[in-house]
Amino acid sequence: MNNPKQVSPVPQPPDPNFSFQVTKYNPADRNDHGAYIGAEDARSDHGPVEAAYLDAISAFAKDAGVTTLSIREPGVAGFVNFGVEPTVDGDGLLGLFPEGSDCFYDGAVVSLDVGRELVRAMLRDNGAWCRLEVDDRFAIHIGYDQYLYIGTTTSSERAIAAAHDLGLFVEPISRSPYSVWDPDDLMYPPADAEFWTDVAGLVTEHGSLLLEANAVRNQPRWHRLTPDYLNSVRASLLPRSVLQLRPDLSTNVTEVLKLLQDDLVQVVWEDQTGRIADRYVDPEFPALFKAEMASARSAAIMSIYADESVPLLSAVLPDSDGVVRARWTQ
Repeated sequence: MNNPKQVSPVPQPPDPNFSFQVTKYNPADRNDHGAYIGAEDARSDHGPVEAAYLDAISAFAKDAGVTTLSIREPGVAGFVNFGVEPTVDGDGLLGLFPEGSDCFYDGAVVSLDVGRELVRAMLRDNGAWCRLEVDDRFAIHIGYDQYLYIGTTTSSERAIAAAHDLGLFVEPISRSPYSVWDPDDLMYPPADAEFWTDVAGLVTEHGSLLLEANAVRNQPRWHRLTPDYLNSVRASLLPRSVLQLRPDLSTNVTEVLKLLQDDLVQVVWEDQTGRIADRYVDPEFPALFKAEMASARSAAIMSIYADESVPLLSAVLPDSDGVVRARWTQ
């Protein structure tokens, strides 16, 4: 069954008063449509130009009085990656968080230095992506091809001058093309007490169910829910995760694998250690994947199309005050 609870979109803060596009691309080298036609490479130089981007961020943050940043809408590269550089192991997050990559979640507060390193990873297409914000007064995010967008409540004359001195070009814009607010967005309902009561009832009815928890886009974590382990799983979830309750895996792995046809699908399986993982399987390589799955305890195949893979229940974890601030949309 679907979760019948419907909620209105949570209002998001408006764009700050001043928005800038900061790039290495000279505006004189744009055509009549605004597209860059000069000689600059869309890749990061991993050197002085990249460093200039990071120093420009520090200059804008200093003008705004910002010393820490909140991670918003974190994600990692998925099955399809549009970056011009290949992703790296760990998506550029290795070593950034002393307590591990579990610190990369929506709402986590990081130092400006860590924020700079996250931007470096995004400039290099390492795999990780997020917005970096301070309430409704400061925002940073990276678009494609080395486009840096900064929103701030200060006019930032000193930062603009510093960016120019660094060899970058600062262009005022009305708003970022990656603005988060869309009044037509349908948000997930909160994972409140009523939601968890419904989950407990379904788990009791079925004996066990599968919970897909996404704190980071394209990085689901899978948990088997049983009456004995429901509370411990709930306590382990990362903040602001979107939750999808699904039927449990089938122990008849052979029959499941027979369902691999000519479409790209998501395969979820449990290995001999009890770890549950997933993988998108390209139809061109099913034989190799079937060999890898020979020792799986249980498995399921899920469609990549939302209307063909409808969860039993879905919700998003609210903050401790009960307010949903994560921007997951259905």
